[in-house]
Amino acid sequence: MSIAYVTLAVVTITANLGIAVADFARAKFVLANAAEVNVPQAWLPTLGALKAAGSAGLLLGLLGVPAVGRMAAAGLVLFFVGAVVAHVRARAYGKIAFPGLFLALAIATFTLT
Repeated sequence: MSIAYVTLAVVTITANLGIAVADFARAKFVLANAAEVNVPQAWLPTLGALKAAGSAGLLLGLLGVPAVGRMAAAGLVLFFVGAVVAHVRARAYGKIAFPGLFLALAIATFTLT
C-alpha cells in the first residue's frame, strides 16, 4: 500500500464523511443545492448514508480488506457521476465543481487501489 494511496484515501474518507454529516444535518447549503438540482429533501438521509458507507468501505480497505476498499471507491465514483449528471441536467453549471471535486477524489482513489 503506497503512501499516495493512503493519503488520498484518508482525504476521500474525510471529505465524504464531512458531506454525509452535512446531509444528515440538513445543512443550509445542502438544502439549497438539492433544491437547485431537483433532488427531493427526503433523499438526503439515503444520499448521506451512501457517502458514509463509501467512507466506511474505504476505511476497511485501509485496514486490510482491499476488495472492500476497491468496491467502495468504485461505488463512490458511480455516486458522484450521478451527482455530476444531476447538476448537468439541472443546468447548475456554476455548482458543478463541488461534485466534480468529489468525483475526482473517488476516481483517483479507485485508480490507486
